[in-house]
Amino acid sequence: MEATSPKLCNISTKETSSPIAFVCKGPLFQLRKVPAVKLDCFSTSLYLLRRMSDPMPERVAIVHEWFTSMRGGEKCVEALCEVFPQATLFALVHVRGAVSNTIERMPIHTSFIQHLPFARREYRKYLPLFPTAVRQFDLSEFDIVITSNHAVAKGAHVPTGALHICYCHTPMRYIWNLYDEYFSKDRANTITRFAMRLTVGYLRNWDLKTASNPHYFIANSKNVQQRIENLYHRSSHIIYPPVDTSFFRLSRRTGEYFLIVSAFVPYKRIGLAIQAFNRTGDHLVIVGDGPDDAYLRKLANRNVEFVGWKPDTELREYYSRCRALMFPGEEDFGIVPVEAMATGKPVIAYAKGGALETVVDSPGLRTGVLFYDQTPEALIDAIQRFKDLEFHAEELRAHALAFDRELYKARMKAFIQEKWLQTRSSPEAQASKYLRGTTR
Repeated sequence: MEATSPKLCNISTKETSSPIAFVCKGPLFQLRKVPAVKLDCFSTSLYLLRRMSDPMPERVAIVHEWFTSMRGGEKCVEALCEVFPQATLFALVHVRGAVSNTIERMPIHTSFIQHLPFARREYRKYLPLFPTAVRQFDLSEFDIVITSNHAVAKGAHVPTGALHICYCHTPMRYIWNLYDEYFSKDRANTITRFAMRLTVGYLRNWDLKTASNPHYFIANSKNVQQRIENLYHRSSHIIYPPVDTSFFRLSRRTGEYFLIVSAFVPYKRIGLAIQAFNRTGDHLVIVGDGPDDAYLRKLANRNVEFVGWKPDTELREYYSRCRALMFPGEEDFGIVPVEAMATGKPVIAYAKGGALETVVDSPGLRTGVLFYDQTPEALIDAIQRFKDLEFHAEELRAHALAFDRELYKARMKAFIQEKWLQTRSSPEAQASKYLRGTTR
């Protein structure tokens, strides 16, 4: 499907019988009394849904791969928990206290991997078992299953008559385009590399086969939409991930350091940034941790400071005191750059993937600096160019508001409700409803 703009709302002149319409003003919706018109913007389907008396079903399941930290995928699930407070969550692994209170207070069911040795920290090493684990979730009592997928969630077994919508952060990157980065000699030991050589063919076949499971795909960006089409041959709708822009305060400070906020995994290319800053001598602060921690610390000079993961309130202060955010990897979308811009801070980003949808580097509007080769030299040139440019904090924040989490919630609810109302009238759904009623 064609993506919709986060800002624009087109209204045609064809008359309808309705006296009320949604009107977009800037990034947020407003209700107004207006002459009756036909609305063709996806977001304004909310208006049509208000006319429908059928409520959303109570039985909603959300399947996520793991709850072990509060990153972009978990922020998407957190917002869905606010849209569907009655939902039940399923995850392969859950580390209690590692995610927000909004998620923690939901009922969370885990898989057998939760109970395997060292799984709460080394769960990734059980990758070959993930397909089996996700298939064992009992979803038979749910009317809607939302899978939050970057690995195996879409492979969950959804009962006949239930609606399956997959919010896809990306196809499983570590068995496809980033296999060599994750399982090179520098990143994985001999046993892990041998195990992956034995199982990667099975995992790829399984991933392709289960691409037919969801009734609908939602991509988190144009970048991921293209991957879904190329790999799975499935169409998808784009809904950008949620950014809590209201949480971040506008900062007009010049800044004390450059900042990275990231998990320490290969595709983030943090090592590239460290190599560049080793040569420039500028102060770089890195917030985060992950499997590459020891490797990155060994690589860094004294001007590079590691501070670990920080709570949101502290992270907000790190944003406000930085000069610019560094974003050297190719991301699926990238919530962190939008958080930085919501604080009024520019972004120096690799010009590929999701950054091309969030960071603007043009004379008319400039929210950061893009570089086009993933080399230390190209990044050093971008840093120097950044130092020669002027940025306006108010413009950066205004740009970030187009990705606000309330827009994500409204669009997700509208899309899911629209597809649910279509699905529930199908013969399969009616038969499933009858069979469920007779077995209770």
